[in-house]
Amino acid sequence: MKTIGLIGGMSWESTSLYYKIINEYIKEKAGGLHSGKCILYSVDFDEINKLQKEDKWERCGKILGNIAKKLETAGADFIIICTNTMHKVIDIIKTYISIPVIHIAEAVYSKIEHHNIKNIGLLGTKYTINGDFYKKILIEKGLNVIIPDDEDIEFINNTIFNELCCGIINQKSKEKFLLIVDKLKNKGAEGIILGCTEIIMLISQDDINIPVFDTTKIHAEKAAELSLI
Repeated sequence: MKTIGLIGGMSWESTSLYYKIINEYIKEKAGGLHSGKCILYSVDFDEINKLQKEDKWERCGKILGNIAKKLETAGADFIIICTNTMHKVIDIIKTYISIPVIHIAEAVYSKIEHHNIKNIGLLGTKYTINGDFYKKILIEKGLNVIIPDDEDIEFINNTIFNELCCGIINQKSKEKFLLIVDKLKNKGAEGIILGCTEIIMLISQDDINIPVFDTTKIHAEKAAELSLI
C-alpha cells in the first residue's frame, strides 16, 4: 500500500472528512483490518487565511511547498491538498517535491465525464470561482462552467469562512445555498460541483435533483484508490 501525504487544516473540519473517507474506502476495498497509510500535516489555517486575504499567494505556495517536502521526506508516495482553493498554488508546490500531487479538479472531472453533462455549475470560495486555476481544467476538458453572480459569490465565500470552517451549520444559509443552486440550474447547469471541501457539510445530493459532485469525497476516494494500486 502506498502512503498518502495530506496537506490539511484548511479547514480541519473538512480534513477530518478526508481521513474518514480514505479509511472507509480502503476498509471496503481491502477488507479485514486494513486502513489507509497516511501522513497528515495540518496547518494553522488562520495564517493561510490572512495571506489569502492579502493576495500573497506566492507566500502560501512556499509554505505548502515546504510542507509537501516534509511529507515526501517522511515517506509519502504522493500528495493531496485537502482543499480546493489552495490548488491555486499547486505549480509552486510541485517545484519542492519529486512525487505527484493529485489535482482535485482532475479527479472531479473523471467523475463528471461519466455523465452526459456539458454545462456544470461551480460553487466554492471567491478565489476558486473567480480564478482561472480551477475552471481552466474543466473548460479544457470541454465543459461550460456556470458560476453564481457577484452577490451570491460573496455570500458563499462568507458562509464558508465564517460558518462552515468554524463548524457552524446554519439552516438559513442552507436555504440560501439551495436558492443559488436553483439560479445555476436556471442558467443551464446540468450538475453542480461543490468546489469547496466544506460545502458538503451544508448541502448534498439529497437536497438537489441534478447530479452533485462532492469534491471532498471524490478527492479522498481517488487518493485511497491510488494508494492501493
